[in-house]
Amino acid sequence: MPAKYELISDELRQMISSGELRPGDRMPIEAALVERYKVSGPTIRQALAVLRAEGLIESRHGVGTFVRTPHVKVRRTDERYQWEKNRVHEPESVRRSTGATEHDTGLKMPDLAFSAKYTEIEADEDLADAFAVPTGTRLLQRDYRTRPRNSSAPFNLSRSYLVYDHVASNPELLDEDREPWPGGTQHQLFTVGIEVATIREEVEARPPTVHEAAELGMPTEGVAVFDIRKTSIDTTGRVVEVADVVLPGDRTQLVYTTNLALWPR
Repeated sequence: MPAKYELISDELRQMISSGELRPGDRMPIEAALVERYKVSGPTIRQALAVLRAEGLIESRHGVGTFVRTPHVKVRRTDERYQWEKNRVHEPESVRRSTGATEHDTGLKMPDLAFSAKYTEIEADEDLADAFAVPTGTRLLQRDYRTRPRNSSAPFNLSRSYLVYDHVASNPELLDEDREPWPGGTQHQLFTVGIEVATIREEVEARPPTVHEAAELGMPTEGVAVFDIRKTSIDTTGRVVEVADVVLPGDRTQLVYTTNLALWPR
């Protein structure tokens, strides 16, 4: 049988999802909820803690508890990579007009704030194994953050790795000031003669670290993150990019479409 606090949190959650309590609305004060549900203060606080952990409400010090404004939803499909590849041969004006984030969110370029940081590193055992190169191989590490302009929280935490020698023939690919690159990584690789043939994504769900939760603006408990290891492979079977992407589970939908071969008629 559900505990009293669970029943109360269920009812309050329904009030939020139905729109009876809207984003920005102040939640009823504890005394009012105690009177309404005929329970103790600790029971009400436990019910509210559940909603807070789910990211539905937030407490503002000295002001009260409010329904949170929902984050922009991200719908991330496996078709995004073919969409990106199809644009490689488009003129720069077309490639610059929109990117993968706009594709996933429906937002426009002016709605977004973007940052990139490049660092040269040496491959540790994990990355050396992923790229099938010796430990210590020089890599270009690229950290990306994209967020709505009206929010401080990015859509995800993205870290991409390239083998330095694969891309060094085009100095522009080593310059973070060239970001956001029109056409994304597949076009960057195209400029040095690399065609991506296969992209493999391995997805795990786990609790966020304290750092991840703080940067993504999500609770440390009650909501998982999707941890994706993306591996891009060229037409020769060589791994040309490895990316680690952390997506908040409270605003991300992963969609995978598999086209199956038809039986002979």
